[in-house]
Amino acid sequence: MPDGRPSIWKNPAAVRLLLIALLAETAFATLNLASMPHYLRSDRLFSPGMIAIIMASFMLAEAVLKSPLGHLADRVGCRRLLVIAPLLSAGSAVLTILAPRTGTSLDVAVMIGLRLVDGAAAAMIWPAMFSAMGETSDQDLQQESLSLLNSCYFVGIALAFPISGFINQLFGATARGVIGQYAPSFLLAFVMFVACAVVAATSTLPQKVAHHEDPSHEPGNLLDAFRRIPQFMIMGAVVFVALGLPMTIIQFFAKDQLKLSQAGFGALVLPGAIAMALLSAPISKLGKRLGTATSVHLGLAICLSGMIVIALGQFIPALRTLLAFGIAGLPLGLGFLLAIPAWYTSVSEVDPARRGSNIGAVMAAQGLGAIVGGIIGGKIYGLGSAYGPFILCAIALAVSLALSYRLIPPPPKAQPEIES
Repeated sequence: MPDGRPSIWKNPAAVRLLLIALLAETAFATLNLASMPHYLRSDRLFSPGMIAIIMASFMLAEAVLKSPLGHLADRVGCRRLLVIAPLLSAGSAVLTILAPRTGTSLDVAVMIGLRLVDGAAAAMIWPAMFSAMGETSDQDLQQESLSLLNSCYFVGIALAFPISGFINQLFGATARGVIGQYAPSFLLAFVMFVACAVVAATSTLPQKVAHHEDPSHEPGNLLDAFRRIPQFMIMGAVVFVALGLPMTIIQFFAKDQLKLSQAGFGALVLPGAIAMALLSAPISKLGKRLGTATSVHLGLAICLSGMIVIALGQFIPALRTLLAFGIAGLPLGLGFLLAIPAWYTSVSEVDPARRGSNIGAVMAAQGLGAIVGGIIGGKIYGLGSAYGPFILCAIALAVSLALSYRLIPPPPKAQPEIES
C-alpha cells in the first residue's frame, strides 16, 4: 500500500538525472578506466610509465577543474553543462581511435590532450549533476536523491568493466588490424555520451541557480574554498587517496594474481554491480533513517572491513583467492553507497547558495587525492608488493573514519525528561 510519502521516482527531472548519471559514468569508466590502459599498452604500445602519465592527465584535469566548473554550474545553470560535457567526451572517444600513429612524441601529446578533454568533461558534469539533483529534489528527499545519484556513479564504474570486456572480446579480433583490439568499447562509450547529451537537452533541469548578493558568494579558487571548508577538503582528499591506491593497479592485480583477463575481471565485477543496483534504493532509505553522520561513519566502517580482508591476503595465503577477493569487494561498494551520498549532503548543506562551488572544491580535493593514491599504489605495485596498495588503502580508510567523527560528529543523544 502506498504510504503517501514523497518519492524521488515521481520526479521526472530527478529520474532523468539518474539516467544521465548512469550513462555518463559507464561511458567515462569504459573509456578511461576499463579499456584505456589495455588500449595504450597493447594497441598503442606505450610503456607503463607513459601510460601512467597519460592516465594521470585525465585525473589531474578533472581534479583541478571541478571547483571552477562547479562554480560555473552555479552561475549559468546545470543543463548547459550536462549537454556540453558528454559531447566533448564523445568527440574524444572517436579522436582517440583516429589519432595518428607516428611513432614519435606527437602520439603521446595527442593522447594526453584527449585525456585532458575527458577530464574537463568529467569535471564539468559531476558538480553540475549533484547541484541539479539538489535543486530538483525536495528537502526531505535530499539524501535519498544524492544516494541514488551516487549509486549510479559506482554502478556505472562497475558495469563498465564487464560491458567493455564483452564488447572487446566480441569485436576485438576483427578490429585489431583496423582500429585496435580494445577500441570497440570506445565506440560504445561514444554512443552512451551522445545519449547523455540528448537526454539532458530534452530534460527540464535547472537553468540557473539563484545567488545571494553577499560579497562572500563571489567566485573563488581552490585556496578560497580551502579557507571556507578546509576540513571537508582534507577528509575528501584522504578518502580518495584510499580509493586511488588500488585504482590504477586493480586490473593488473587481477591479471597477475588472480589470472583474470579483462573479460574475466568484468565477470567478477558484474555480480557486485547488480547487487549495488538492487540495493541502492534500500540503502538510500536506510541512510535517510540513520541520518547524515551515522551514514558516513557506518559506511566508512563497512568499507574498512572489506579492505582489511583483502589486505590480509599479504599475510594469510587462504585469502589470496578469487572467492575471497570477490566477497571482500562487496562491503566496499555497499559501504560507499551508504557513506558518500551522506558525505555530499553534508557538503551541500554548508552553504546552499554555493552548493555547486563547494561540491566542486571537495571533488577537486578528492581528485587530487586519487592522483596521489594512484601514483603511490602504482609505484608500490611496480616494486613487487602486490598487496601493498591494499594495506595502505586500509590504513587511509581508518584515518578517514577517525576524521569523520571529528568533522561530522554523531548527533547528541536525547536526554530523558526528569519529572519534577
